[in-house]
Amino acid sequence: MSQSELACSYAALILGDDNVPVTADKIRAILKASKVEVEPFWPELFANLFKSRSVADLVANAGAVGAAPATGGAAPAAAA
Repeated sequence: MSQSELACSYAALILGDDNVPVTADKIRAILKASKVEVEPFWPELFANLFKSRSVADLVANAGAVGAAPATGGAAPAAAA
């Protein structure tokens, strides 16, 4: 993960923790206050992500990859 991605992720988490809507302007404000410079497209990208999902939803489902594997069948081979 790049420094820009990490900085925007932290900014989004801060906004989400305070129940503030995640917008590009608010991400930029946090980054500016933190004296962190990122490429201009990153705040917009993160803001677009959080238009359809809340930070809480994303964090709660961070470990959810997909459907659970089917039971039964052969066991995986042991590592050498």
